Amino acid sequence: QVQLVESGGGLVQAGGSLRLSCAASGRSFSNYAMGWFRQAPGKEREFVAAINWIIGNTYIGDSVKGRFTISRENAKNTVFLQMNTLKPEDTAVYYCAARGRGYIRSYSYTDQYDYWGQGTQVTVSS
Repeated sequence: QVQLVESGGGLVQAGGSLRLSCAASGRSFSNYAMGWFRQAPGKEREFVAAINWIIGNTYIGDSVKGRFTISRENAKNTVFLQMNTLKPEDTAVYYCAARGRGYIRSYSYTDQYDYWGQGTQVTVSS
């Protein structure tokens, strides 16, 4: 069974930075894409960033473009989310997601991902 393990969440002041990581494991897992979504209380789950595992192309959500970046460590099936210039509105539970099969309709669609992490809380104070 594929498992995603997240780390790096916490409390940070506005303007600060955090780095999240997520490692995928499972003997039958063939990584095609990994990404990050977030969900604040009373809000829909929102696309943050994704990376194609084959070629390394990245996709960034409009609300975090210019502040967040996504990267990978291919051999370890690990994805990172570097969050800079954090704002209070970035406060949310951040979820790691992975897709283990080819062809994806959109990296921003939650239903395109096969596996999900447990979520990690990010809180930005003013």
